[in-house]
Amino acid sequence: MDLFLQACWVVSAIVFLGYGGMCLHPTAMASEFERFGVARFRVLTGSLEILGGLGLVVSYQLPALLPFAAGGLALLMFFALLARIRVRDSFLQMSPALLLMVGNGFLAYRAAGGLLQP
Repeated sequence: MDLFLQACWVVSAIVFLGYGGMCLHPTAMASEFERFGVARFRVLTGSLEILGGLGLVVSYQLPALLPFAAGGLALLMFFALLARIRVRDSFLQMSPALLLMVGNGFLAYRAAGGLLQP
């Protein structure tokens, strides 16, 4: 596997485990979710991010899991991007969600085609 894809895999796992944990903390991300108007989804979002990050980690040993973990995280970031567009965030503020959506979408695409192995 090329270095770029492997870096996407590792960085994404770390980022989602970290941000997922922050979402589950009672105060860390609460104001952001309130600003987006989706405060009721903070715990669900954090749980999905942690599950997706763990799915990326486990997929090193079980590659068949990768398209599902990466695809789910790409979908989650699609909705994050929509939320940021709705509150009129700047492109710079949207860029992490956009990069994570594209990176995980690409991982899912490559893994689903059997083109990616750990």
